Amino acid sequence: MRIGLLGAGRIGTFHATTLTHTDGVDTLVIADADPARAAALAERVGARAATTAEAALADADAVVITAATAAHADLITEAARKGLPTFCEKPVALDLDRTARALREVESAGTLLQMGFQRRFDAGFRAAREALRAGRLGRVHTIRAVTSDAAPPPAEFLPLSGGLIRDCLVHDFDTVRWLTGREVAEVYARGTDNGAAFFRAAGDVDTAAVLLTLDDGTLVTATATRYNGAGYDVRMELSGERDQWVVGLDDRTPMTSAEPGGPRAPVRPWGGFLERFDAAYRAELAAFVRAARGEVPNPCSGGEGLRALVVAEACELSRREGRPVRPAEVAERSGVPFP
Repeated sequence: MRIGLLGAGRIGTFHATTLTHTDGVDTLVIADADPARAAALAERVGARAATTAEAALADADAVVITAATAAHADLITEAARKGLPTFCEKPVALDLDRTARALREVESAGTLLQMGFQRRFDAGFRAAREALRAGRLGRVHTIRAVTSDAAPPPAEFLPLSGGLIRDCLVHDFDTVRWLTGREVAEVYARGTDNGAAFFRAAGDVDTAAVLLTLDDGTLVTATATRYNGAGYDVRMELSGERDQWVVGLDDRTPMTSAEPGGPRAPVRPWGGFLERFDAAYRAELAAFVRAARGEVPNPCSGGEGLRALVVAEACELSRREGRPVRPAEVAERSGVPFP
C-alpha cells in the first residue's frame, strides 16, 4: 500500500517511523503545511516528501492524518471524496457541527474513517475489557479514571486543543464506553485554573474532575491535570462485586506509597503519552492498514469519536453552568445523533 501521511509534527513523526516498519506499507509520502519540515522527516525515515496534501494523496491507497486539529475535518472530507480509507488522530473537529458534517461526507462516500483512540489497543485496557465482558468482575459498580500530564503544554497549544476536557478526558470517555458497552446518561464536571495564567487567558482549566453516570447506574469518576510533577499517569480502576482490576499500575507508574514498606517512587516514571502508549500506537496503525485492506472491521469509527465528543461537550457545559447535564440534551440541541 501507498500511504499519504499529512502532518509532520510530534505525533506525525512518531507515526511516520511506525508506518515505515508496518507490514503492508510499501511507500510512505509525507506532506505538511511546512514543506521543509515534511522533507526533513521524509529523509529521516526513508520516505518520500510531497509539497502539498493534494500531491501526497494523488496516488495514495490510504491516508493518515496527523495535521493540526483545525485541518482535520477538511482533510477527512478531501480524503473521503477521493475514496480513500482514512486514519485521523482525534478529534475530527473541536465542535459538533463541523464533526457531523465531516462524518456525513465519509458516509456519503462510503469510505472508512478510523479515529485515533489508542487506548483501545493498549494491552492493559484490552485485558480489563475482556475480564469485564467475561463477567470476572461481576457487576461493576464504580470506575475511577486518571489522566495526568507531567507538565503543562506550551501556552500557544491551549487555544488549539479545545481545552483539558476535550483534549485529555475525551480519551477516558471513549475508553469507558468501549470497555463497558454502556452509554453516558449524565455528567457533572468541575475545573480549576490555579496554575499558569495562560490557562485563564485561554478560558481553560489545568485540573478537572468529572462524575459520569452510565445508563445502567454505574458511577465513573474521571480526573485530569496538567501538573502531575511525578510523571505521566494514565490509570483506570474497575471495581465489581467479585473482583477489582486496575489498568496502568506497573513499575513505572508515578506513585509513592505512604505505607511503611510500600513501593517507593519509580526510578524511571513514564514521561509522556508517546512513551506510555508506544505499543498501542503501533498496534493501532497496524489495525488501520488491515482495515483499509478490508481484512478486519473498522476498530474505531468516526461515530465513536463523535459520541465521545458529545460527552466532552456535556462536561464543558456542566463546568460552565455548574449543573448536571445529559449528553442527550447536548446532542439534541446540536442536531447530532447520540447514542
